[in-house]
Amino acid sequence: MRVLNLALENWKNFKSVDVALQERSFVIGPNASGKSNLLDVLRFLQDIATEAGGLQAAVRSREGLSKIRCLAARRYPEVALEIALGTDPAAPDWRYQLKIHQDNLRRPLVRKETVHRGSKILLDRPDSKDDADKERLTQTHLEQVTSNREFREIADFLRSIHYLHVVPQLIRHPERLDRKPGFERDPFGSDFLEQIARTPEKIRNSRLQRINRALSLAVPQLQELRLERDEVGVPHLHGRYEHWRPKGAWQSEEQLSDGTLRLLGLLWAVLDGSGPLLLEEPELSLHPGVVRFIPQMIARVSRRGRRQILVSTHSPEILADTGIAPDEVIILTPDPNGTKVQLLTANDELRALIDAGETIADAALPFTTPKGTPQLSLLGDNA
Repeated sequence: MRVLNLALENWKNFKSVDVALQERSFVIGPNASGKSNLLDVLRFLQDIATEAGGLQAAVRSREGLSKIRCLAARRYPEVALEIALGTDPAAPDWRYQLKIHQDNLRRPLVRKETVHRGSKILLDRPDSKDDADKERLTQTHLEQVTSNREFREIADFLRSIHYLHVVPQLIRHPERLDRKPGFERDPFGSDFLEQIARTPEKIRNSRLQRINRALSLAVPQLQELRLERDEVGVPHLHGRYEHWRPKGAWQSEEQLSDGTLRLLGLLWAVLDGSGPLLLEEPELSLHPGVVRFIPQMIARVSRRGRRQILVSTHSPEILADTGIAPDEVIILTPDPNGTKVQLLTANDELRALIDAGETIADAALPFTTPKGTPQLSLLGDNA
């Protein structure tokens, strides 16, 4: 199962969105156009569905509904999200819709919550119980195990979403992040080595071998990966490099480059789970000659799975991959009334360039470049 379609109203940069998502989708657009905010919709739903989350916590972690609501929202201030789930875009298995607003105390409240399974309506709120007790509207039924029995499959699916934006410095120095009790799967990598260490040894070694084979495309000197705990139980990742000094061939995570650590985190995340994986600019810290192999490395590691992967990127090297189809590219275009979202296939001009033989990188990236960019070179000139 995957997310087939995403529809939004008044979510952050976006006044209105209705876009199809493929098994792989690449989100491109200028800085501050909303690439991260588009991915955050799925993180928001994940936060609601998690055991320690819920609607109140999900909104609070984003600094309140006023920070979530699109600045272009005027007449209709509610924030609305809708996802279609399944395997066949023509006939989704599930549809989940959530509309939220806030009361005079700035608490987020459910304005509308619906669940469809095929053509059957399983949930339609507010209902008579909500009318009798307005406090019920501070929670979604998605987050309540006593209420979501008929559609718990949606909640389980949303909990399986994994967002990743590895910060190599946090892998090397996890103590820099003050993690709360029960903290798991930090998307920025502070618990990355613990995640590996918690994996059963047989599975862990198998994954590290597969990652090592994939990494050979980018780091050909890397011969072996191994995870070991030190004398006080702290896990450390060691890589053996081809080297004329046998004892000098081993390096720990402290010596591994930022790019190698980011690639390790990315490939481990692809293997660790089955739900949608959200990757934020995986090209960071990497040489362009390595970046172009990222789609191939992901495909090589996940060749046995059909995991949905959504990637935000500025990288011409990633988008130059000839295996990327036009309907896998989502283009964001800033607008005073909210960022516009469309598939590359919906843009006749860009589709004509692709049909004429241009790569997606050559056709689409110039379309997302801010028009005033050349003026940046004049910032040092005197007026």
